[in-house]
Amino acid sequence: MFHAGYERSPLPPARPDEAARPVPPAPEAAPAAARGGGGQAKQRDPYFDNAKFLAIVLVVIGHAWAPMTGDSRIMQALYGFVYVFHMPAFVLISGYFSRSFDMRPKQLKRLVTTVVVPYVVFEAAYTVFKRTGDAPEHALSLLDPWFLTWFLVALFVWRLTTPLWKAVRWPVPLSVAIAVMASLSPQTGGDLSMQRVLQFLPFFVLGLRLRPEHFLLVRRRAVRLVAAPVAVASLAVTYWATTRMDFGWLYHQKSVQGFGVPWWIGAPMNLALLCCSLVLTVCFLAWVPGRRTWFTALGVGTLYAYLLHGFFAQWARMHDWYDRLEWIYTPAGAIAVTAAAAVLGTVLCTAPVQRVFRPVVEPRVDWIFKPDASPAGSGRGGPSPADGRGGPDSGAKAGAAASG
Repeated sequence: MFHAGYERSPLPPARPDEAARPVPPAPEAAPAAARGGGGQAKQRDPYFDNAKFLAIVLVVIGHAWAPMTGDSRIMQALYGFVYVFHMPAFVLISGYFSRSFDMRPKQLKRLVTTVVVPYVVFEAAYTVFKRTGDAPEHALSLLDPWFLTWFLVALFVWRLTTPLWKAVRWPVPLSVAIAVMASLSPQTGGDLSMQRVLQFLPFFVLGLRLRPEHFLLVRRRAVRLVAAPVAVASLAVTYWATTRMDFGWLYHQKSVQGFGVPWWIGAPMNLALLCCSLVLTVCFLAWVPGRRTWFTALGVGTLYAYLLHGFFAQWARMHDWYDRLEWIYTPAGAIAVTAAAAVLGTVLCTAPVQRVFRPVVEPRVDWIFKPDASPAGSGRGGPSPADGRGGPDSGAKAGAAASG
């Protein structure tokens, strides 16, 4: 959930039914599994599943738009507008549903099975895909994530540091300071996509600090009414910026020196982008429907869409589809590409796709752990990016996601 600028790498969370009471739930309310030591299962909150689904669709659409931005200022503006907030939204929701992460054995086991193992599997799969496509010399390196898999690395690091962020006195300002300092250091970069891990960190930490009442505030009618003109104005500003700004800033992929600007310009620039991303994330969350919709159930499968859609995006570029089909660059073509990407994102979230790819996206690797690593009967406990309790699929993921 990635793309110009994301070639070496969005997108990623659920709860009691809003129909009865429109209050966001406590973290880790699982649809079919007991929490912690054996509470009763709770229903998922459709609001967060809706948010995850809409965010992952935006990730897929963003990747479909990327090759079309070269000659169209309108497409550049739409692309940049989406990239300002879709990964921050995934990350924020991931943080919100990581609030109960405290290093319990079953949580660590879940982190390995739904983040670490899929990272290794998909990093290898994307490497093979690229080697057989347009880069036979492309090397496999687990320290240098390619394309989408960077988000799994980030999620792993963020989750492991969750107890620290819950312990410090001013976690959000501290995470912002770390993000800015990382952006000023060219040495923080390639290995494990640490620039992205650290520059997106404030959204995860902010998510850890949020409570159900904050989402109630975001979803108030007054906020929704304000969100619409703010989003329109932001799109206009993005259109203005297309000829004045390198949109590589939106990827948080490299230091400010990589953009040829001094630190005293780069630091305020990154702070401004963090603020813009937060504002548009609020606008996005304000307009997410809280009721159950036809796509609510698809919010469970966003990690699948996030990890799988990259093969389609890269395949289209490897075979020069965008250059072969010139009509794509017409208004009708742009609409067709957008619709096709939305359909693809939707299909990849469906139950049949989940059943087929569950062994690689949510593998069962109990043999890795000691018998006492997880209490008997705890099953697949702990927050998961794939079931709505964190990660790209927690929004996100997005949500995993994507980003792109």
